[in-house]
Amino acid sequence: MPLVIICGFPLSGKTSRAKELEEHISKHFPQRKVHVVSDHSLKVQRNEVYKSSPLEKEVRGLLKSSVQRLLNKDDVVILDSLNYIKGFRYELYCVSKSCHTTQCVVFCDASKEAVCARSGSGDGDVENAYGQDVLEGLMMRFEPPNPSNRWDSPLFVIQTEDTLPVDDICAALFEKKAPPPNQSTQSQPLSSTNFLYELDRVTQEVVTRLLDAQKTGAPGDMISIPGAKEHFMFTRTLSLSELQRHRRQFITYTKMHPVDDIAKLPGLFVHYLSSSLI
Repeated sequence: MPLVIICGFPLSGKTSRAKELEEHISKHFPQRKVHVVSDHSLKVQRNEVYKSSPLEKEVRGLLKSSVQRLLNKDDVVILDSLNYIKGFRYELYCVSKSCHTTQCVVFCDASKEAVCARSGSGDGDVENAYGQDVLEGLMMRFEPPNPSNRWDSPLFVIQTEDTLPVDDICAALFEKKAPPPNQSTQSQPLSSTNFLYELDRVTQEVVTRLLDAQKTGAPGDMISIPGAKEHFMFTRTLSLSELQRHRRQFITYTKMHPVDDIAKLPGLFVHYLSSSLI
């Protein structure tokens, strides 16, 4: 059931580390089946996908759904992909938390110079190699994991020459307790007959508030939302269609995982937006 999220630059050794961890778990914990989910397992044409935002988003959805499908009480799932967006790692954290399981993040911390050198040498999968523009764009957009973020913890940072700390990783997966599910991830019965009405109303009010604030605001402004403790910070201009799309996604998720206190909906929605609108 534990989830291992491997992240890093392209060509930073993620697949080798995933295989090394898979072999160790299979040898020392034979009762646990190991599933490796990767771009390769989904037959992703990386150079084509990672130059197109819509295709990349589709692939992230496929990776996430594959992880959700495989998580169970006994098996280990290793996600071997770029996983370079912090919002996506947060989504995976919510998935593992809702499944009452542990997780950890393994960060293959290779330098840009080493990655570029490996790319220029032709080492690796030539047919699925990254173009130089795609490689540079992915490295520029990479958001390194931060151990102070609960969704990036426990974090194992591995340099190219390091030995993979397989024992420490297994201890984090098998010996620690899973974090208790909270109201944003735990499935609960509807607590009131007007829950869906309030969910629709509250999320629409938040969207309206953000659009109004954006008319006179600027990137970097912190916007307070009634009912939410967390402020929303504009990092770029947001369109109505984009906000409404994330609103629909939040509504769909919250219908499946209702909260027992409607007053928490504004805060949950603001947190969702802050994590998703990158």
